[in-house]
Amino acid sequence: MTINQPKPDLYLSLPHPCSYLPDRASTIVFVDPQFTLDGQLYGNFVDQGFRRSGDLVYRPYCQSCAACVPVRIPVERFQPTRGQKRVWHKNQDITVHTAQPVFRGEHFDLYRRYQSARHAGSSMDDPDPERYIGFLASRQADTIFYEMRLARPEGPADSPGTLLGVAIVDILPTGLSAVYTFFEPALGSRGLGVYGVLWQITEAQRRGLPYLYLGYWIAETPKMAYKTHFHPLEALRNGRWQTLEP
Repeated sequence: MTINQPKPDLYLSLPHPCSYLPDRASTIVFVDPQFTLDGQLYGNFVDQGFRRSGDLVYRPYCQSCAACVPVRIPVERFQPTRGQKRVWHKNQDITVHTAQPVFRGEHFDLYRRYQSARHAGSSMDDPDPERYIGFLASRQADTIFYEMRLARPEGPADSPGTLLGVAIVDILPTGLSAVYTFFEPALGSRGLGVYGVLWQITEAQRRGLPYLYLGYWIAETPKMAYKTHFHPLEALRNGRWQTLEP
C-alpha cells in the first residue's frame, strides 16, 4: 500500500445460499466496491485469505462454518508427483501466450463449452458475455489472460495456434493468484487443469515470486480435491499460514 492511500471500509453481506455446500448458508466480508485498491493493498488482502470475483474482493465469514480454507503453493519447494510430471511432459506441444484482460469471442466460446460440460445448469453456465468478462476481469488487479495454444503444424509460422485453455491470473507483489482456468473439455486425457497449475508454478518461479495462491480448498467438495495434490501446500488457519499435512 502506498503511504497516502487510505484503508477501505469492509462490509458484511446478508446470509445467502452457499455456492459450495448446498445445505448451508454463507456470509462474506467484502471490500467497499467503490474503493480502488493499489497492487500492494490488493496483495495484502489476498495474503489474508481474500479472493476476487470481478471487482468484488471478499472472504467467507460464516459464524458456524470454517470449511473454506485459503491455500497456496510455496513454489520454490514444490515437488511434482509422477502423475504431474506425466501431465507436464504430455503437454510440451503447448505454447503459452499472454493476452490483455478484455473480451474475446474465441475465449468466450471456449468458456461456454467448458461450463456446459463441467457445470451445466449452474449459475456458471451463463451465456451472457458481459457477466463473463465482469467475472474474470477487474480494475482492482494486474490481470493477465494466459492462453494455452497448440501450434498448427500446417499453419503459418506466425499463427497463434488452436486455443486449448485460458488461465486468468492476477500478478501480486508476493506471488500469482490463480483466479480461474477453463479449457477444452473434450481433451480430458491431457489434464489441462493440472497443466495450468504447473505452468503457473513455473511462471511464479521465473518471476522470482514465492507463492501461487489457489483460492479456497473445501475438504467436503470433491471438485477441490485436486488442490491437495500439489505439495507442499500451505493453508491459512487462525491468521497464520502453515503446511497442510496430506
